[in-house]
Amino acid sequence: MITGNGITKTFRQRGDVLGGREVRALRGVDFAIPRGGAASFIGESGCGKTTLGRIIAGLETYDEGEIGIDGTSMSPLTPKQRQPHFRKIQMIHQDPYSALNPTRTVHQTLGAPLALRARQTGRSRQWMDERAAEVLSLVGLDPGTVLSRYPHQLSGGMRQRVVIARALTVDPEMLVADEAVSMIDVSLRLGILALLKDLRERLGVSVLFITHDVATARYIGDDGELYVIYRGQVVERGPVDTVIADPVHPYTQSLLSAIPVLHGLERPGEQPVVPLESLDESQPDTGCLFARRCPFRSGRCESERPALGATRGVPQEHACFHPERRSVIARPMSGV
Repeated sequence: MITGNGITKTFRQRGDVLGGREVRALRGVDFAIPRGGAASFIGESGCGKTTLGRIIAGLETYDEGEIGIDGTSMSPLTPKQRQPHFRKIQMIHQDPYSALNPTRTVHQTLGAPLALRARQTGRSRQWMDERAAEVLSLVGLDPGTVLSRYPHQLSGGMRQRVVIARALTVDPEMLVADEAVSMIDVSLRLGILALLKDLRERLGVSVLFITHDVATARYIGDDGELYVIYRGQVVERGPVDTVIADPVHPYTQSLLSAIPVLHGLERPGEQPVVPLESLDESQPDTGCLFARRCPFRSGRCESERPALGATRGVPQEHACFHPERRSVIARPMSGV
């Protein structure tokens, strides 16, 4: 299991133009992803979901909080001591074109991590070749055709499958997929999503899916948890279908209202929730982070920040003082 408690991260921008402004990417985020389970982080660009995914994969440091991997706390460990733990978590990057070295064949790309494992375990070169063919077969590629090719000789979908195969060479416990289908042709996206879902079921690997697309999040982790992130804070968390069918936080309602709905599926009186004003990051936030954009804000929202928690009669956790407004844009499940 991968857990996080109170994870914070602040980026400090330098330069005369920016004036050394600080950007709070994460504000005390908690999460728990069980072994073999699924979780999705959703939110608009810049909300902090990618930063959180990179922290979970060990590619980014955090300022405060605690990351635990299979019950072991990472904070007391040195970077070298953390490596075996973070090796269990592999990142699938957004861009399959830049994720692969253009000067290496697929065989060489897969051979690098396999060579390290072979030295550590005393395996033979034959094992490396067999394992390379095995992981390619797992992701639906023909080893005889693909191994000798360079990235530019592969389609976008094939490249992304090679990226996933490379992640599988170390037998990970979790795959962190950061917008893994956003740069792939629409006709190929479902194949990659189906592959990730199949790997989770066949190998028992956990999947963390980072996206701004609610529909893909639901497809990957229909039995998992959905974390809605806004400006570095989790504002709603709960089972995927529950959050989509009955969103509580106005920000979640805004995300769902942006989903196209076929004519005839609209609910009578349904109105989209849209930001009422642009956000000026230079202004301090003393209350709810969403207050300046929320059409339902009250005086309490502007002076007090709601904490993530459960309220009576609401199945998911949320950070909103007005959960009774959750019926504003609740969608039929067929609309997602």
